[in-house]
Amino acid sequence: MARIVGKLAPAKVAALVKAGKPGLYGDGAGLALRIGRNGAASWVMRYMRQGAAREMGLGAVHTIGLAEARERARRHRLQLLDGIDPLAQRVAAKAAAKPLATFGQTAEMYLTAHAPSWRSETHRRQWRQTLDDYVLPTLGTMGVASIAVGDVMGIVEPLWHSKPETASRVRGRIESVLDYATARGWRQGDNPARWRGHLANLLPARAKVAAVEHHAAMPWQDVSAFLAALAGRGGTAAKALTFVILTAARSGEVRGARWAEIDIQAAVWTVPAERMKAGREHRAPLPDAVLAVLREAATLRQGDDPSALVFPGARAGQPLSDVSLAKLVPSGATVHGFRASFRTWAGETTAYPREVIEMALAHRIGDAVEQAYARGDLFAKRRRLMQAWSDFCARPALPAEVVPIGVGAA
Repeated sequence: MARIVGKLAPAKVAALVKAGKPGLYGDGAGLALRIGRNGAASWVMRYMRQGAAREMGLGAVHTIGLAEARERARRHRLQLLDGIDPLAQRVAAKAAAKPLATFGQTAEMYLTAHAPSWRSETHRRQWRQTLDDYVLPTLGTMGVASIAVGDVMGIVEPLWHSKPETASRVRGRIESVLDYATARGWRQGDNPARWRGHLANLLPARAKVAAVEHHAAMPWQDVSAFLAALAGRGGTAAKALTFVILTAARSGEVRGARWAEIDIQAAVWTVPAERMKAGREHRAPLPDAVLAVLREAATLRQGDDPSALVFPGARAGQPLSDVSLAKLVPSGATVHGFRASFRTWAGETTAYPREVIEMALAHRIGDAVEQAYARGDLFAKRRRLMQAWSDFCARPALPAEVVPIGVGAA
């Protein structure tokens, strides 16, 4: 039996649209009038493709009349006879007409989306600078969907032998941008900047390319003499550096410390997760000498704003610069190196377990399984350890141990 077509007429269509009763009203040969719950009326074509029912919109009734809807449906039926899926062809045509996102555009969107979650303005600036210096001149105008292994290697490989640390960061940042593009549906397949199981097969391990360069550290035996010399210096930078040494904290954590994080009565400094390298809150016990530094800093405090910096810089509302602390350190040592001085002293002269010492440095301990079960922070033991370090640093320096402060100190 032949299929009945032309069931609808313009007057009937108008009546159905005016009534606004939701439903599907067939015209025959797959063409139908669909009226939605909100009364919106449009034409659809329904057909089977590889055993699956498909529905394709042909336009709104207020724009496409019955005759035009029938003509459109006829053209799509001819495509089906030729083995062409009209809906799939429409989707492909739209994708082809859509301008491809470039790597530069994608990188900008990635930065906009993720920069607010990064720890500091310095980190955001470094991310952008890395892309500007090494990546965008080559990949910036390329479609993000077309970037392949050869494109990534062209940037990373020349740096791998001369600047392995920079090369590693460049590779990782390219990978992050391309992952973002994949999540947005702008590219498919493996990430050509992925290291494990991918670029690791094309480039030598970093350890084979260049030895890891550690921050120069002052011998732990010289720290007490240096602190004695530092005590004679006035100024906020000297107080901040003393705080760095006695807490074994990172310079940025100390320079960004705010009074709201300090509980002098409980002798605890709670650093929020967003300011920690590991991304989790850290409680640092404060030895007596550190409390004394804080009391001195409090005498210079203006107002009671808990968000005020403990060690403010010269510019209002801005922390001390890392350079201001570095100028106080003698040649052959670094500010960050005092963490190594503490670590070596604790490992060589005390009986404290490794995990206590590492937690004092806010390092993660063990693998993911061990971390899942070891949920305490060994605070009481760390308090005793840090007081012992403070006591060592306060011992009288012998004449032969006198260590001058940096010649560039102001």
